[in-house]
Amino acid sequence: MKLIKIIDVIEGKVLNPDVLCDFEIRGGCGADLMSDVLAAVRADAVLLTGLCNPQVVRTAEMADVRAIVIVRGKQPPRETVDLASQLSIPLVTSPFGMFEVCGRLYLAGLPSFENNLHDMIL
Repeated sequence: MKLIKIIDVIEGKVLNPDVLCDFEIRGGCGADLMSDVLAAVRADAVLLTGLCNPQVVRTAEMADVRAIVIVRGKQPPRETVDLASQLSIPLVTSPFGMFEVCGRLYLAGLPSFENNLHDMIL
């Protein structure tokens, strides 16, 4: 699904419009624990999170996440937006909570890109 469509579905607002948003996202994951992102998210996903700090952007970069959506209408500090711009990671805010954003995207056809950690341990 194109990131542009994702933004439309979640009624999102791009916080760093200088970054390209016309590319494919293969799946999504919702998480607030960055250790879960590093352990469970597959590359080319969109990360849905309630966190706004620069560590979210750093973690997304390490996990090859293509875009970040901050839920509940939160506005990250300038430092976070600037870092996302430097790394060419689109940063989007949505007025909806995590549960609703995940549901909207799943219903629109975006698959989960979260690995089952239980299966990875076995």
